[in-house]
Amino acid sequence: MLERTRKPHTDNVTLCATGPASRLADVEKALSGLGFSIQEAEDAIPWREVFNTPESEMPASMLRGARYREDMTQEELAKAAGIPRRHISEMENSKRPIGKQNARKLAEVLKVDYRVFL
Repeated sequence: MLERTRKPHTDNVTLCATGPASRLADVEKALSGLGFSIQEAEDAIPWREVFNTPESEMPASMLRGARYREDMTQEELAKAAGIPRRHISEMENSKRPIGKQNARKLAEVLKVDYRVFL
């Protein structure tokens, strides 16, 4: 026989908003009336600082990650994008710049914006 399990607490949500400082009081008043509590934002850490990847290696990491997300090998990506596999490997290891033309080809195959590779 199945036993009852506890339901996870999913009643509360956290909102984050950006807007003009002059309207902050209006927003606080409106949200308070709906049952929300206002808390000061915690200091956020930029994602680039968390991953600690040098700026010069960022396009290579993005290419490797996008290829992994699409579950493709370098060979499959090379055939689909029309770029030699050796070049894909060199781009992923930051030994070859990706370039705008290759970025567009890769972006189309990997379903991302080409600018993430530049």
